[in-house]
Amino acid sequence: MARTAMTELQQQIEAIRREAFAAGYAAAMEAVRDLTSRSAPGAASAAAAPTRRGRPPGRRRGRPRAQETAAATARPARRRRTTRRRARTATKRATTARPAARTRATRRATTRTRATTRTRATARTRATSGTAGRTTRRRASGRRPQRGANAQVIGEILRSAAPRAIPPADIRRALQQRGVEMAFTSIRHALGQLQQRNAAEPVGNSNTWRHRGG
Repeated sequence: MARTAMTELQQQIEAIRREAFAAGYAAAMEAVRDLTSRSAPGAASAAAAPTRRGRPPGRRRGRPRAQETAAATARPARRRRTTRRRARTATKRATTARPAARTRATRRATTRTRATTRTRATARTRATSGTAGRTTRRRASGRRPQRGANAQVIGEILRSAAPRAIPPADIRRALQQRGVEMAFTSIRHALGQLQQRNAAEPVGNSNTWRHRGG
């Protein structure tokens, strides 16, 4: 997703650059045509004007021709400078015509990239948490004793607590301290087995059990 978003961003920037170049080129050509159309009537009138013969009074011979030659040489240079200046101005205007659109496209692409990164990080975190939870449950289930050993472990807990009677909740807490997870149903079943073996007995209706025997 991040690579696709970057590709889209590059394509959008390239399209904006092409549009700006095309707009600048069109504006420059329009300026050239405008300048050409303006200079054409002046050139035609200059060509149609009759050439004066002779020298004007009070001036030396050859001076008007030199001035006309210098002026004729300077006009194309001025025109070229004006054309270049207008072309540069048009190109600058076209280049800066759509900064807002380019900024919005960049922001959208950046937002998409960040959203994709956050989504992947969240999914990776959830996957890691799920794996850790499954691993913990497997370890806990792996440390549960076998059915035949439940009664033996609970009998040891009752023997260590004798002659005091303890409820199933205390028995489960003692099992957890030993690193053993056991449901109350399994605890009651194991206490029933101990009662059949005369190794444990309930105390009245108090829901407590104590060790029995020597």
